[in-house]
Amino acid sequence: MVDQDEAPDEAREERRRLRRRRKARLRAAKLGRSRGGLNSKVHLSADCRCRPLSFVLTPGQAADSPRFTAVLECIKVRGPVGRPRTRPDAVAADKAYSSRANRAYLRRRKIRAVIPEKTDQAASRKKRGSRGGRPISHDAALYKEHNTAERCINKIKEWRRLDGDL
Repeated sequence: MVDQDEAPDEAREERRRLRRRRKARLRAAKLGRSRGGLNSKVHLSADCRCRPLSFVLTPGQAADSPRFTAVLECIKVRGPVGRPRTRPDAVAADKAYSSRANRAYLRRRKIRAVIPEKTDQAASRKKRGSRGGRPISHDAALYKEHNTAERCINKIKEWRRLDGDL
């Protein structure tokens, strides 16, 4: 004989188990919730000729800035001889990537950052006075090339496919 209290508990446990399985499947497929429903996001780096260098696939709700280092660490450009090159000369990116952690990462790897500073970050730095540090240097001519990643994504959309072997 089954207790009346055990039946709802078993049903609840079954629903929880199904929910966990569904979340695991979505995580494995790199799918996540966003305003448009279930989708995924491509974080990509491209060279000046709009060729993809590396990409990281994440669920749709994932933020851009935390994936910055993962994308840069995946870059490997083969040359005629020697090991593949893993460090670009400069990185031109949107304001979304303007964070202390990303700038510190670029300084550590001796990569020039061409990322404009967000207005709230500039105000916070100015509010701190001399302890806020120096203003961010910004090369406007080099920043004009930051749209190469968007143009690369448009090319990929034309091809309608993204391979793991770039």
